[in-house]
Amino acid sequence: MRVYDVIAKKRDGEKLTSKELDFIVQEFVKGKVADYQMSAFLMACYTRGLDVDETSNLTKTMVSSGKQVDLSAIPGIKVDKHSTGGVGDKTTLVVTPLVAAAGVPVAKISGRGLGHTGGTIDKLESIPGFSPYLTMSEFIEQVSKIGIAIIGASKSVNPADKKIYALRDVTATVSSIPLIASSIMSKKIAGGADAIVLDVKVGSGAFMKNLGDARKLAKLMVDVGEKAERKTVAVITNMDEPLGFAVGNSLEIKEAMDTLKGNGPKDLTELCLNLGSRMLVLGGLEKEIGLARKKLEGILSSGKALDKFVQLIEAQGGDSGIIDDYDVLTKAKIISDYTAPNGGYISSIDAEAVGRAALELGAGRAAKDDKIDSSVGIILKRKVGNYIEAGDVLAEIHSNDMDLLDRADTIIDNAISISKEKPEKKELILEEIRINSSPSLRAYYS
Repeated sequence: MRVYDVIAKKRDGEKLTSKELDFIVQEFVKGKVADYQMSAFLMACYTRGLDVDETSNLTKTMVSSGKQVDLSAIPGIKVDKHSTGGVGDKTTLVVTPLVAAAGVPVAKISGRGLGHTGGTIDKLESIPGFSPYLTMSEFIEQVSKIGIAIIGASKSVNPADKKIYALRDVTATVSSIPLIASSIMSKKIAGGADAIVLDVKVGSGAFMKNLGDARKLAKLMVDVGEKAERKTVAVITNMDEPLGFAVGNSLEIKEAMDTLKGNGPKDLTELCLNLGSRMLVLGGLEKEIGLARKKLEGILSSGKALDKFVQLIEAQGGDSGIIDDYDVLTKAKIISDYTAPNGGYISSIDAEAVGRAALELGAGRAAKDDKIDSSVGIILKRKVGNYIEAGDVLAEIHSNDMDLLDRADTIIDNAISISKEKPEKKELILEEIRINSSPSLRAYYS
């Protein structure tokens, strides 16, 4: 078998076999396929596409390119949750302790932020002392003991994805839906979970800008999950405006803790209950979404979810004193109010623009090696549909540099639109995608 022939076959729009996909991926990981050859292959996939079988087989060989996490020593059904990325998306910080407090073990491997979207590990590292670095035995032991652990990705797990993504990033092939699906699902499957709940974002602050593409991605990932014998459900959610109010690492930790105390933003709380309910059903703890939601609402109001978050922080070396004293977190030197130029209704808040403003302040990274400033970011004071008067504070900008503050301020000028007419409020939860034909899903999703 020759790499040239595999590339040519996909270039001509033919379907690749599992052996052909396995050959090109495994040889690339070994360094026997040159970057320029893999780049040509990725562009062929981008232009010609991959069907469900090809995407599933590509995912399978990516998983087998390195170590796979074995969670069998942990009792119960292990359920993972993944978001395709958004602005102000601190859902993992709330939903994982919430679900773990209910009795579903959460062994989560999370990533870092890149571009205008944030990363769970970056946010957790803004907690003094918190370490996302555990050995695999420590990871499994912690989940067995307290029901939850969140760590960063290991270099030995799914190395194919890391190498392939690095090329996609510089060859204009990132936006291929099959390549996105295989990248996400290979990480989730390699992570060892028995079931997966996917939060597929759509809108200005998401990678998928329109519902059609979001639906295609969600359906493809659910199909791939089913073929890999993982119970998988996808929820398509709105990311036209930031989730919650806080955008920035320490600021989002505070908002997550407020939510765990029962005082969080309505949209963030709703999303966490929605996703968490599905995790409980897939985890076999409840038979119906409604019952699962009631259970989670009770856990949230009782303070048990907050207690579980404290356990997580302490188990991974963090200072749990932040629960009672937010001043333990780093704070920006400059806090500037952004005020409304005129009155009316907020008709839109461009989530991507807000994310880019936070990126300018140093809350994110434009390149993988960029250093993050955990103290900076933006706190919105209003949401879409709110009525405001001229001079009302629309946002707080937290910065450590006046020049960066000015840049962020300029971006926000164009991010928030005000109109005389009250806009129609878009739903947060848009659709659910699941495989009705799957016996395993029917058993857990009746």
